[in-house]
Amino acid sequence: MSHYTRPVTILTGFLGAGKTTLLNHWLSGNPDRRYVIIENEYGAQGIDNELILRPDETIVELNSGCLCCTLNDNLYELLNDLHDRREEFDEIIIEATGVADPTGLAQPFLSHPLIKKHFPLRAIVCLVDAEQVERQLEETEEAIKQIAFSDILLLNKLDLIDDDRATSLVAMLGRLNPVATLYTGHRGAFPEVDLSNSEERLEQLYREERQHFMAAEAPADFPVPRPHGHHHHHHTDSVVSHTFYLDRPFVMATLRQQLLVYLTFQARGLYRIKGLIWLEGEEEQYLLQSVGNRFDLTPKRPWQPKETRQSTLVFIGKDLRRGGLEKLLERCLVRVKV
Repeated sequence: MSHYTRPVTILTGFLGAGKTTLLNHWLSGNPDRRYVIIENEYGAQGIDNELILRPDETIVELNSGCLCCTLNDNLYELLNDLHDRREEFDEIIIEATGVADPTGLAQPFLSHPLIKKHFPLRAIVCLVDAEQVERQLEETEEAIKQIAFSDILLLNKLDLIDDDRATSLVAMLGRLNPVATLYTGHRGAFPEVDLSNSEERLEQLYREERQHFMAAEAPADFPVPRPHGHHHHHHTDSVVSHTFYLDRPFVMATLRQQLLVYLTFQARGLYRIKGLIWLEGEEEQYLLQSVGNRFDLTPKRPWQPKETRQSTLVFIGKDLRRGGLEKLLERCLVRVKV
């Protein structure tokens, strides 16, 4: 087998930190680079496939020439498939789910000799939401691990906080992960992130983790079997995802008012809302996104003439009750005429 390398970048960060926005920024800035984008989305319905326009097939080609695929459970099987298609792309970006501990995704690239040789891990980039990170660190172990096990930290959304708080957050991140290189930025003003020279930082971060893989299990060539005792990450048990499909349009004013009340007074434990919305009287589909007590409702694209109009919303959080969310959404829909 001829030697080849296809570098891998893992993009992590808590729900709503801005991973998809940064990913699109990278793709648009490197139009001649052929990427594989591995999407590891949490929840029954991945709205992100709309945000980056990737269908649900295992590996598909986008109009840009990039390949996209969805990671369900077995990263080893996916890498075997990509090995067979290695002439079709130049590098891999894995966008981790927002409640993932990145160590499980990183382990094969750092500890398996064959994978490490042909798919070297170039960097683990963690986006940190400047406005929400302190609450996330208090509530979830995953947010801590994402910061502690990434070699590049991008403190995002600095435009939403003041300078004193920004200084405090930079110091806190330095304490949580003194090995990492820290960048700051916000939407529309992402810094140029240097992904080179990460090997030494990753070696420091994962020195113990890489010992888990037994060299005797490493084959001389692909395909690579899933190892015994494969590390499998379980999401926090109390984190749930509720997906809603609604066949009546929303009343925009009511939706805005009800969401504002809910996010301000009731949304304890809510991490993220993503939605593709059908609004009464609008000829465009709208994108709804919410992190913390903020939400944005923006036009996305025109409805197609023969397209079935429907809203899809995903709520992700800790101990969320589906019944209460159903009642909230029902109050915002156009009423059925009797």
